[in-house]
Amino acid sequence: MTWLTWRQFRGQFLTALAFLAAVAAFLLYVGYTTRSTYDTNVAGCGAASGCNLHQVKTQFISQFSTVVQAPTILLMALPAIIGLFWGTPLITRELEQNTHRLVWNQSVTRTHWLAVKLALVGLASVAITGVVSLLLTWAASRYDSLQGSRFETLSFSTRNIVPLGYAVFAVALGVTIGLFLRRTVPAMAATLLAVAILQLLIPSVARGHLLPPVTESVPYNAQVKEWGGFLAVRVSEPVIVTGYAIPGALMLDSEVTMLTESGETADESTIASCADATGQGRREAAINGLLDPWETCISKLNMHIDVSYQPASRYWAFQWLEFTGFVLLAALLSAVAFWRIRRVPG
Repeated sequence: MTWLTWRQFRGQFLTALAFLAAVAAFLLYVGYTTRSTYDTNVAGCGAASGCNLHQVKTQFISQFSTVVQAPTILLMALPAIIGLFWGTPLITRELEQNTHRLVWNQSVTRTHWLAVKLALVGLASVAITGVVSLLLTWAASRYDSLQGSRFETLSFSTRNIVPLGYAVFAVALGVTIGLFLRRTVPAMAATLLAVAILQLLIPSVARGHLLPPVTESVPYNAQVKEWGGFLAVRVSEPVIVTGYAIPGALMLDSEVTMLTESGETADESTIASCADATGQGRREAAINGLLDPWETCISKLNMHIDVSYQPASRYWAFQWLEFTGFVLLAALLSAVAFWRIRRVPG
């Protein structure tokens, strides 16, 4: 049974190995190039006097953004590709061609037949995805360290161990959907839709709440702007701060309401005492990334924002939680597949 399954899967696996070789060569090139450039430009600038380190870091990120993001997007799509072309046809192809009848009339049981297929394709999926993830994590490490947030949606889903969980889940999902629909093309469409929806919902809805978030009161000052905060004042509406992000953390809100010292919502009237400064002072502040005179006046009113986030120190806890969750989902889907295989007409 194992040999038969391997012969059926051999062509797909060898094609995947050729793909892996090409991707590995590219990622090795990216890894060595980024390291060399980092050591020369970024590390060299840090050791030199009078060098604008912030500008050098920005140039580094801009230079390597495309070559890092391209394999990142590819790895993000890899679980869906595996589910479509490895998971879904694994059973539907047999059912459509009626070759399953020959196997089931031998001494091999249905569950044994399914177990061998799931194990072989599942292990191959983990191996291929694991190698790509390992190489990408290594190749993009310098870029990620300067980018500053490993919780960023694409980075988190394509580094370290999380992609392995996605791959195992995609195989189990494709097989299970195939057993219910029993037609390859509709099952492929359903698998693609399910994986795509899940990859959108997990980072946007679930990921930030896998552990209770940390809530912190942050005074409005120059550091808020340094960490991306932008003050937005609208007529007859609360004053908000958008874009504030603690370095390395997973922020749960893209915008937060400004609060007064007593905890009340700040609005236009709260900051009316600060005249809108214009002229050279604001222009210089904008160029240097500092608080302008108007914002400096507001910072003296002792106002603050309440932010909820997952600290950077929880990165590996979240990696393991998400990986484990997908493995458990894969196990559940596999159990459903074993239940379903016994009820497929022979």
